[in-house]
Amino acid sequence: MTDHIDQLLISALMEDSRRSLKALAQISGLSSPSVAERLRRLEERGVLKGYTVEIDPKSFGYQLQAIVRIRPLPGQLQEVERQIMAIPEFTECDKVTGDDCFIARLNVRSMEQLDTLLDRLNTHAETNTAIVKKTPVKRRLPPMA
Repeated sequence: MTDHIDQLLISALMEDSRRSLKALAQISGLSSPSVAERLRRLEERGVLKGYTVEIDPKSFGYQLQAIVRIRPLPGQLQEVERQIMAIPEFTECDKVTGDDCFIARLNVRSMEQLDTLLDRLNTHAETNTAIVKKTPVKRRLPPMA
């Protein structure tokens, strides 16, 4: 379980994972060594799993992002999962319940590249694709309290 101070530190790190111990100490009202100890305990308990950077795919030429619903053909589930994992333009994928087995996020440089990548799956699965126009809610934490 986390307390208010832990939640404050986690929120601050979610806003900027590069914050220094000194900055986190100022935010939380604790000393830097106390903050370091709390972060160590959060890491040991698996609450904090890593620190990351956010990169804009457009800066690498990926102009389009798509959400792809993927329904493997009978007997093709493992092959489809293997293919998704082998295509680096798939940046996220969830195995889900319902009519589709996978919902994935795909970054591509063009519509032609989108077609090419989806064609690799189409011999083993049916796909339904939606182009992302805007992301009004970026990845965020659910309420901690």
